[in-house]
Amino acid sequence: MSASLIYDLAPIGSIVAWSDGTPRPPERHGKKLAAWQNRNSQGRVIRKQGKRGIGIVSLLPDFTLHEGDFSGGGVIAIRIHRTFSLDSTLTFRVIERPALGAVRVFDRAGANAELVHLAASRQAAAEWLSRHGYPNAVFEEVTADEVAADHVGRAAA
Repeated sequence: MSASLIYDLAPIGSIVAWSDGTPRPPERHGKKLAAWQNRNSQGRVIRKQGKRGIGIVSLLPDFTLHEGDFSGGGVIAIRIHRTFSLDSTLTFRVIERPALGAVRVFDRAGANAELVHLAASRQAAAEWLSRHGYPNAVFEEVTADEVAADHVGRAAA
C-alpha cells in the first residue's frame, strides 16, 4: 500500500509495517542491518494530520507511528515516533487493526490529538488513565460502523 492509502484507510490504533523493498542483510553486517532496520520496521498509528501551511510553505498530510520506547527501571526515557508524508516512496502494510469495542485514549481533543494508549475496554482505559495522568485526555471507542467501513475499504483495495 502507498502512504496515501494508509492515511485514508488505516484507523488510528492500527499497527502498520513499512519497507523499502530491499532484502534484509545478514546479522554479521551490523551497520548495514541497522540502516535496513531504519527503513523496514513497524509501529502503531498515533496521529494523522491534514494539509497545513507554515508561512508560504505548504505541508502535505502525514501520519505518525509509534515505533517503540527505550526505558529503564520502569520509566520510559525515549519514545520513537516516525512521521511519514503522503509522498513517501516506502511500501506500507496494515498488520493489525483495533478491535471492535477497544477504546483509544487521546492526549487531548481536536485535530492534533495523539493516541497515547489503546485499551481493550472503557474500564481498562479509565484504569490506565488513572495511573498515567493526562488531564485533558479523551476516550474514543472503536465502533461497529468503523469496523464495517474498514471491511468495505479492504474489499475495494
